[in-house]
Amino acid sequence: RAAAECREAATGAVIFTRADEARAAAVLAELPDALHVPEAGLLVWPAQPPEPTGGLVVVLSAGTSDLPVAREAELTARHLGRRTRLVVDVGVAGLHRVLGHLDLLRSARAVVVAAGMDGALPSVVAGLVPAPVVAVPTSVGYGANLGGVAALLTMLNSCAPGVAVVNIDNGYGAGHLAAQIAAPDSQPSA
Repeated sequence: RAAAECREAATGAVIFTRADEARAAAVLAELPDALHVPEAGLLVWPAQPPEPTGGLVVVLSAGTSDLPVAREAELTARHLGRRTRLVVDVGVAGLHRVLGHLDLLRSARAVVVAAGMDGALPSVVAGLVPAPVVAVPTSVGYGANLGGVAALLTMLNSCAPGVAVVNIDNGYGAGHLAAQIAAPDSQPSA
């Protein structure tokens, strides 16, 4: 019922997060034209994003295991009205991969970086680009990653300026913050 009420009251995108199959089915029963992206655990209504305004949001996924969180961030920013680009598998273990996207990264108004394991990629990216970096620790990895706590602590202790950190696996929060940073009225004054 709450999903149907959203249709009546919404003035922009309505984003449902952490949508497992049961929750998705319940929302889709009320909003059958919603976009469902199971790998990101996301539903969005309306399905079509608005015409983009503002700056570019680039979303990096350090590894393919970080992709669900990165996709959640990218879809959130896109449905909040920003142009987005998703770049996958550019972790610090192969630094040349992220360096190959340097021109794209430097054209962004905001960069989201989803990384598990050691969580080092946001600091590296923040040292390379002028835009703010939104760091998202993910709970993926093995060994002593502690469910994402190791990556979270690394990101919180970044010595590179311009890094904001959201909570573990919070792609929605990262995408929302990046969309706000890249909003058309957030242009730096001359």
